[in-house]
Amino acid sequence: MGMSWEDVVLIERGKTSSDPTVVTVNCPDKAGLGCDLLRIVLEFGLCVDRGDFSTDGRWCYVVLRVVPRPISLKIDWESLKNRLLSCCPSCLPTFYLNQLSNSSKPPPLYLLKVFSLDRKGLIHDVTKVLCELDLAIQRVKVTTTPDGKVLDLFFITDGMGQLHTKIRREETCEHLSAVLGGCCITCELEVAGPEYDVQEGHSCISETIAQQLFISDHNVNHLSKVKKTATITVDNLLSPTHTLLQIHCFDQKGLVYDILKVSKDCNIRIVHGRIWSSVKGYRSLDLFIQKEDGKKMVDDRDSDEVNLLCNRLKEEMVDPLRVIIRNRGPDTELVVANPVEVVSGKGRPRVFYDVTLALKTLGICVFSAEIGREWRSERQWEVYRFLLDESSNQANNHDYVADQVKRTLMGW
Repeated sequence: MGMSWEDVVLIERGKTSSDPTVVTVNCPDKAGLGCDLLRIVLEFGLCVDRGDFSTDGRWCYVVLRVVPRPISLKIDWESLKNRLLSCCPSCLPTFYLNQLSNSSKPPPLYLLKVFSLDRKGLIHDVTKVLCELDLAIQRVKVTTTPDGKVLDLFFITDGMGQLHTKIRREETCEHLSAVLGGCCITCELEVAGPEYDVQEGHSCISETIAQQLFISDHNVNHLSKVKKTATITVDNLLSPTHTLLQIHCFDQKGLVYDILKVSKDCNIRIVHGRIWSSVKGYRSLDLFIQKEDGKKMVDDRDSDEVNLLCNRLKEEMVDPLRVIIRNRGPDTELVVANPVEVVSGKGRPRVFYDVTLALKTLGICVFSAEIGREWRSERQWEVYRFLLDESSNQANNHDYVADQVKRTLMGW
């Protein structure tokens, strides 16, 4: 179309660290593109201040004003641009097309083994380095030995697609060794063998935990209370070809991603969209949508599709992540559940990062940790389980710990 590939993704930095950075994406359209772009933005620790989406079904134009959260967070803007480019279909030069020719295949899984002396905040420090290097944690197994040492097994994928190179692997281990300092005993990074198949080793939660996470009286009361603060107005009269959804709800981390994730999972096209700035803690979005067949949503007594979509959106807006803390025998266990995207099979980014950050801030050590998958309520969930060291007084205050973890996850 006579367009330079360098113009597909443009990033215009703000004049000061507190000013939003403007990210513009101009490329051919594909199903779920908005969700994929917002996922990457969230992976890099960025929050959308304002945004606009527009597509004619073949070509799309997206403008996002983003800010780091926290403001002091260091962002590798060149890596962000490359990751966003990787989502844009059929408009990349030969170099990128060759690099992404196998993008439809699951990325290779690598095993990072970190053996070190134990200390407070150790797991979060490792996780922070991985996030800064654009390495995504798929699974993890953390074990503390009786002699005060820790063996961390991180199963990771590389957003840059370069872990097959010796330089990239050595760079990762060097960064980790520098951050861990004298605590680090050994650090190894290798391709995960077939014995570490993704379907193996996933944790399975008991019915007791499932009741607490998904259908406990506390969660039901919480949802009924918070849903009153989330409103969705459906207008089928304003446009002859689109249904307008006007969304107003309490603002939180990943809100726009959660909304676009629902549209992707439900095969709903967002033809035009506007994301308004947060005002007094609340966020508004205007979305002109169509079904997969290009028609408006049916809104009459003979169809429940509008109600089903609105209920699903409200569920994601008011309670996208579940957090409980419980006694497991003599131990204290923290459990976090995160719904997985239907199409990509990916969970929300940076959940492990945020949980370990909250625990580090509280001064609570993690005795062991693991990530698994679970099917509940006709959906797949990513389940994070942490056994906490009860030597900290904070760990015994279950309600407070759960609240602080939830606040960190939601950006409150």
